Amino acid sequence: MLGSEEVMISIALLAVASMYSSVGHGGASGYLAILSLTSFAVMEDDWLKQHAWSLNLIVAGLAFYQFNKASHHIPSLSVPFILGSFPMAFMGGFIELDGGIYDSLLSIILVLAGFRLLLPQGAGFSEKVRWGFWRCVAIGGLIGLISGLVGIGGGVLLSPLLIILHVGSPKEVAATSALFIWVNSASGLFGSAVAEGILLDWGALIPFSIAVLIGGFLGSRYGSSIASERGVRVMLSAVLLIAASKRILSVI
Repeated sequence: MLGSEEVMISIALLAVASMYSSVGHGGASGYLAILSLTSFAVMEDDWLKQHAWSLNLIVAGLAFYQFNKASHHIPSLSVPFILGSFPMAFMGGFIELDGGIYDSLLSIILVLAGFRLLLPQGAGFSEKVRWGFWRCVAIGGLIGLISGLVGIGGGVLLSPLLIILHVGSPKEVAATSALFIWVNSASGLFGSAVAEGILLDWGALIPFSIAVLIGGFLGSRYGSSIASERGVRVMLSAVLLIAASKRILSVI
């Protein structure tokens, strides 16, 4: 039987999964923040990362299914980023990084990206830029490495970059981000498991997984089929600013 803390955590995870999946994200940064505010905060970093990645696999998988089903996925946009990110996310799972320095830098990036997405888009998405293949591979590799280091899927870094530079519409970017996040989460989880062993607590993971499964389904269904393009942009901005505020508070 679940205790009161586990029930509250599950409710919070459900809410986070709903919000993040609506823009094609897995929600790892939100899951890490929630777990860090509970009794699970005493667990080692690799324990937290493995559980966040596991929940990410569920939500990002649901998000990709919904956005792909709604015909928003463009394989040619996803493939180069994933080719670069997969091996680097695995490598990042072996490396320990000082959290304070990275959180400070990432918070600045997320805040700037979040506010930028709230500004008028100008020319809109009528002319989409298609970057060179190897540039996309390199960018995917960098984001993949960061994802492996801190235990996220990388969507909060990839999504605003693609939207701001007119690489795709918000929903196309959401589809690419969902697949990108799923691959990075699987790669990072595997890398961490190879380096530190499997640290998953199934007693906690199962109820948490059920919570994010429900939230991920609701959020991704809304984001892929109901929300307007502008609505997805606003929700993505909110996700970025919330993620940034959590990191700032953790540093302070």
